[in-house]
Amino acid sequence: MRLVVLGVIDLHLHTTASDGTLTPSDLVSRARAAGLSIFSITDHDTTAGLAEAAAAARACGVELIDGIEISAVEEGRDVHVLGYFIDPGAPALRAFLERQRDDRLRRVREMGQRLAALGAPIDVEPILADAARGRSVGRPQVASALLARGHVATRDEAFDRFLEFGGPAFVSRCGASASEVVAIVHEAGGLASLAHPGLLRRDHLIAPLAEAGLDALEVRHSDHDAETESKYRAMALALGLLVTGGSDFHGDHGHRVCRLGTFTLPVEDYDRLRSSSRSAR
Repeated sequence: MRLVVLGVIDLHLHTTASDGTLTPSDLVSRARAAGLSIFSITDHDTTAGLAEAAAAARACGVELIDGIEISAVEEGRDVHVLGYFIDPGAPALRAFLERQRDDRLRRVREMGQRLAALGAPIDVEPILADAARGRSVGRPQVASALLARGHVATRDEAFDRFLEFGGPAFVSRCGASASEVVAIVHEAGGLASLAHPGLLRRDHLIAPLAEAGLDALEVRHSDHDAETESKYRAMALALGLLVTGGSDFHGDHGHRVCRLGTFTLPVEDYDRLRSSSRSAR
C-alpha cells in the first residue's frame, strides 16, 4: 500500500544527546516554529533524546520519526549511516550502541593524552561525565574543550590543527563496517541511508553498500549544491535506492543555523521512504 504524505519534512536533526546545542524538547519546539510538521532526530550513536522528543512532538501535534546517525568505519575513516523508523529498544541496537559508547570514551581519553603531549592539554573529565549522563561524545566536545582552554580561536581551528583525519591528535575509531551498520539498522526494523555522500566523497562505497542492503542515499543535504544533489539523485535512481534529506541542523551556531525549515525533503521522496518502512507494510 502506498501512503500519501503531506508536510514540511526534515530528516536530519541533532540535539544535546549528541553534538547539538538544543535539548530534544527545545528542538521540537524550534522545528515546529520553523514550520516543520514531520522530522527525525538523528543523534550520533545514541537514541537517548528520542523519548523526550516524542513526548514534546505529541504535545505540539507534529510527527517525529525515530532516527539515529551511526558511525561506521571504512578504510580507517568515518562513514555515517542514518537509520529511520527504528525501534530504539531493539536489543541488538542497544548492545551495539553500548559498544559504540565505550569506543567513544576510549577515543576521548586518547585524544586528551595526545593533546597533552602536543602542549595543548584539556580536561577530559567533564566530557566523560557528559557521557555518563547519556550524551554521545567525541571530537566536537574535544574541540569545544580546546576552545575553552584558549588553545584555538574557533572549533574549526581545533579540527584543522588537531582533530581532522591524519591530524596529530586524531584517534581512529574501532567500529563496525558500513554494511554491518546497515544490518543493525535493519535488525532494529529501520531503513538505512548513507549520510551526506557529497561530503563523504567516497562514491566507490555506494554500489557495494547497495548490494549489501543499503536502502537510501541522503541526496538532499544543506551542504549539497544543486549539481551534487542532481548527481546523487541520479545515482540513487540507477541503484534502486530511496532518497532522504535534511538540514543537518545542530543548533544556533555554525553555517547550517539558517536552514531549519528552509532546507527540506520533497514530499514525494518521503512518501516513497515511508511506504517502504516496516510500519507501512
